[in-house]
Amino acid sequence: MPPESIWVWIGFGVIIVTLLLIDLAVFHRKAQVESIRAATVWTLAWISLALAFGTGLYVLRGTEPALEFLTGYLIEKSLSVDNIFVFTLIFASLRTPAIYQRVVLFWGILGALIFRAVLIVLGASLLERFEWILYVFGAFLVFTGLRLAREEKIEVHLERSLALRMIRRVVPITSEYVDGRFFVRRAGALVATPLFLVLVLIETSDLIFAVDSIPAIFAITQNAFIVYSSNVFAILGLRSLYFVLAGAVGKLAYLNEGLAAILVFVGIKMLVSGFFTIPTLVALGVIVIILMVTVVLSLSYARTCAKAE
Repeated sequence: MPPESIWVWIGFGVIIVTLLLIDLAVFHRKAQVESIRAATVWTLAWISLALAFGTGLYVLRGTEPALEFLTGYLIEKSLSVDNIFVFTLIFASLRTPAIYQRVVLFWGILGALIFRAVLIVLGASLLERFEWILYVFGAFLVFTGLRLAREEKIEVHLERSLALRMIRRVVPITSEYVDGRFFVRRAGALVATPLFLVLVLIETSDLIFAVDSIPAIFAITQNAFIVYSSNVFAILGLRSLYFVLAGAVGKLAYLNEGLAAILVFVGIKMLVSGFFTIPTLVALGVIVIILMVTVVLSLSYARTCAKAE
């Protein structure tokens, strides 16, 4: 990686950390329940920042990098809807008070940014050394998409979580939540609260989803910086998007089929890349159409069910 690229990464990291600190220290200093109105404003703000970044790429680097960023952002944003559904199940299963959900999502997203950076750098290194890995990624995405299409709904089995069982074996856990804290002292010993368990589950679920989403973006571009930046901007708005969509995501009847279609499409794009290149603009158009069809069919199904009742 040339020196100027290193400074681009450092500069981008400084900007993201600054945005997170402003978010945490200025706008969300107090623990409170996020209103749908405030969450919508923040969701639109993060989307605007992503579009501004894409515009900057267009001005500085041209059309193709900007389209790659936008397509990668859209892929990650659409696949993150599954994350929202899983977050809802985790909060419900561990009875997490609404007032603490925003805090744990903040730290969960911060951890996700770090873990995904590691995964993306690793993936980029593998693709640089072994080009055939691209076909492995493609086959994996097609398989994952077909499997997802057959599932009626996403299920979370907390009792099977290896991370959860390991933590409970080695770390004492309080029976109640304590002022939004992850650890407290009891009888001189450091004890974890249920909020720490929630954080661990959110981090592990994000890692599982990253196994799908990161290879999917590598189907669009193998530029590690664009892959990571599109991931970052999609994840940054995930917390606010959760409070906007948490109640509605379960009503998207064709969500699995839509996400499955996206995974299969980008997987096929990878598999045929050796002898046929699907332009980024075409890939972006296909993904937008899939998302639009998914939403329209889901809304139509919801109206039909409402009339039947």
